[in-house]
Amino acid sequence: MNKIKLPVVVHPLDDDIVRLKKAGNITEIMCTERTNTQCPILRLDKENYIDKRTGEVKSFNHIESRAEDKNSVRESLTKLRDIINANVTNPDYCRWVTLTYAENMTDDKRLYSDFKKFVMRMRSRSYTFEYIVAMEPQGRGAWHAHLLMIFDKKAPFILNKQLEEIWGHGFVKIKALSNIDNIGVYLTAYLGDMELDEAIKNGLSVDKSSVKEVEEIDESGKKITKSIVKGARLSLYPPKFHIFRKSRGIKLPDISYTSYSEAKKLVGDATPTFEQSVIITDPQTGFNNQIYTGYFNTNRTNSQS
Repeated sequence: MNKIKLPVVVHPLDDDIVRLKKAGNITEIMCTERTNTQCPILRLDKENYIDKRTGEVKSFNHIESRAEDKNSVRESLTKLRDIINANVTNPDYCRWVTLTYAENMTDDKRLYSDFKKFVMRMRSRSYTFEYIVAMEPQGRGAWHAHLLMIFDKKAPFILNKQLEEIWGHGFVKIKALSNIDNIGVYLTAYLGDMELDEAIKNGLSVDKSSVKEVEEIDESGKKITKSIVKGARLSLYPPKFHIFRKSRGIKLPDISYTSYSEAKKLVGDATPTFEQSVIITDPQTGFNNQIYTGYFNTNRTNSQS
């Protein structure tokens, strides 16, 4: 499949049916020119399938890393992004925490075991919260855990030193979440992207077209610029690894279908934080599809922009 971004945004017609995804303050409107209602393959067993377009029996290509299964990775990070947005409507109710290991800890099973014990110790100290946790592999093979704690009121102040004692395995960092239009996009970027210096240090192949400059605010409040390699971290995930987990009280986004005119009424004068139109083509079949995607922050209006 080839993907071409159009130079201008082509909006749907008012009568076109769109998918409306409501995730907290972020509403996504997506419209596809064509919808594929039939699966082109018929699974025979875990090793083989029939291509219904040609009648051929073919073998599945089993992946060796998450980077080889880009659709799966994309779906996992998109799902995580939407779940974060569905549950974070007020950043003051949240704490974004990075949990690290002092040693080069490379056991992903121990990672989740240590995290479960950490949550139990937090709750035994009367901290009541829901959580979303995502695991991030480092170039040297070690793991970090990125934890989003969501409270039902303004999040309590917690000292780094206190949290490090409860974690008990290494350095802990608490990061503020403020002035961010799409918190889900911001946080999931940690899991796929990598700083250029880290990528070079770990011998990863870097395509210049995948490098971009981003601005961040450091701990002193100073604006800094970093060089980021898009998607560089994906190759470090083990096959079939569950990137994130969540507590039982975490909500899922609401998905519905309606006309574009009705969708526009629902978002009202909400600020569009992102819009694009792309054309997807399949050279083998000649199939092509035009897709519009727009994200709107219903917590911000055009009058506030």
